[in-house]
Amino acid sequence: MAHNTTNTAKMIEPKIANMLMQPLEAASVVMAAGPTVFDSSEPLRIKKLVSGFEPQWVGEGEEIPDGGEAGFDEIQLMPTERKSLKVIIKMTNEMIRQAKDGVSTVLEQRLVSDVAKSLDNALLMGDGKDNAITGIINQPDITKATLDLSNTDSLLDALALAASKEVTPNRFILNGSDFFELRKLRDKNGRYILQSDVSGSAAFRLFDVPVTVTNKLPAGKALLANTKEIAVVRDQNPTMTILNERYAEYDMVGVRVTCRFDVGLLRPEGVILLESGADSAEAA
Repeated sequence: MAHNTTNTAKMIEPKIANMLMQPLEAASVVMAAGPTVFDSSEPLRIKKLVSGFEPQWVGEGEEIPDGGEAGFDEIQLMPTERKSLKVIIKMTNEMIRQAKDGVSTVLEQRLVSDVAKSLDNALLMGDGKDNAITGIINQPDITKATLDLSNTDSLLDALALAASKEVTPNRFILNGSDFFELRKLRDKNGRYILQSDVSGSAAFRLFDVPVTVTNKLPAGKALLANTKEIAVVRDQNPTMTILNERYAEYDMVGVRVTCRFDVGLLRPEGVILLESGADSAEAA
């Protein structure tokens, strides 16, 4: 019986062994936005140059002035105590033996959806407590601006703030209800202020900046970012392990999924958090 159970369990492995890799990247708001990804299972220290230099115009044979010492800072990610995201899913051997493509597809969609949701919640909004991830909106020194859903000028103000810091944003991330509240705005002639993309693309854009619409951000908060300034450290991609014996007395098989990530900002000024009713256009 144990031999049959083991063989039965192996039937599901080729069906879902790779389903959590590329599909997760497409399903995850943060991973699909194109952050800078570092692969590391150990604590990672990323150096940043925080003070620039002022080159001088120097004539032939003249002494070149000392430009001073380079000033560096660093962000520290993936500490040894950083926790992992883990789950165990149980399935009966009858379901595995009877599994058709439809069952596999449903399982894949559910696994990807649930892992992506939990991962995005942490990467976007994690509070950093109990050795968990500190999400993007809670990162120290993140730049802040005001979000006014009654006036699209607040978006332009955020873009102007980014320009003042020599940042070229490539992504708005907005809550779904907030985005469509903005889309409702009309001018004095009753025409929508934000027009559809004339290229016919299905992608959303605001002032020529691509938009990700997601309910993984709470209403009243939005992000404007050059996503390359977001550093995601990946210790372990979502990995599946078949547990043949743990639930043998129930004639069931366990599927264990684990992954470990961390996130930080390479340049806090490259990521702007827009909040409804924000008192200041910039973090103190």
